[in-house]
Amino acid sequence: MRSRIATAAATAQRAAGPDLGQADYERLAQFRYLLRHFLIFSEAAAEQAGLTAQQHQALLAIKGHRGPKPLTSGILAERLAIQPHSAVGLIDRLELKGLIHRGAVPGDRRQVLIQLTAAADVLLRELTVAHRDELERLAPLLRSLLKRF
Repeated sequence: MRSRIATAAATAQRAAGPDLGQADYERLAQFRYLLRHFLIFSEAAAEQAGLTAQQHQALLAIKGHRGPKPLTSGILAERLAIQPHSAVGLIDRLELKGLIHRGAVPGDRRQVLIQLTAAADVLLRELTVAHRDELERLAPLLRSLLKRF
């Protein structure tokens, strides 16, 4: 009888997951704090540059795209974790700002190739330098925190 109880207790313990201590909660809270701080910085930097955070993310996704296929609205939607129709609206707004232009995908006229303009390159470079500097400032804190996970 006693072994059944012990087995049931062990099964319940495994189902509940690993033991968590106060330090686990503190590390996760600190990690989320640092991430949120970076996101707040990023949103403010984008706003100062005349962009929304999502527009900045889109420009970065376009510039950073490396893949076997040209960047299309569908790929951009996937990279930003948004719906395809939302990506099209975002592309429209970036085009109105003169930050991207659309072209035909060679061999597939149904798809539209998205490329940055020279103005977007300049703007994105300034934002990227600022973000790199902020990440360099946060890196030691993040490294120290991640070592303890």
